[in-house]
Amino acid sequence: MDDDLGDLIHLADPPGTSGHVVSLRVLERVPGSDFLDCEFVVETETINGSFPVGITSDDVDAWEEALDKLAGNRLVSWLTSGRSVQLGIKPLRPGVIGVSIHDGPSSQVTVSLPLSPPAGWIEDHRARLENVRRVLAG
Repeated sequence: MDDDLGDLIHLADPPGTSGHVVSLRVLERVPGSDFLDCEFVVETETINGSFPVGITSDDVDAWEEALDKLAGNRLVSWLTSGRSVQLGIKPLRPGVIGVSIHDGPSSQVTVSLPLSPPAGWIEDHRARLENVRRVLAG
């Protein structure tokens, strides 16, 4: 993995708490395409799992729209085509979101967990989004 590609999504509890983490790691850009090989990674006290997923530039655009909804404190579902793992994020209470990963096409596994991301997490994700757009343009 090229560490410079980074994470499109990185949601984590503050240090010293439950330690829940959900991330979408960008593994590589498929040469000559607008396709990125990625993996969702879920880490908790009792679960460590990963789910492969491919995303396109259209998916990246849809993630930007999802961030806009999250900024408005609204529920989002991302990657809902049925061809890959789906991400859901729902505001639960101030400072806490519910995150779910559903692997419908493959294992049928769903993992749901609460997270308390740091203040400014949406702005951080907008910056991550721009980094991924640079990778896609590259």
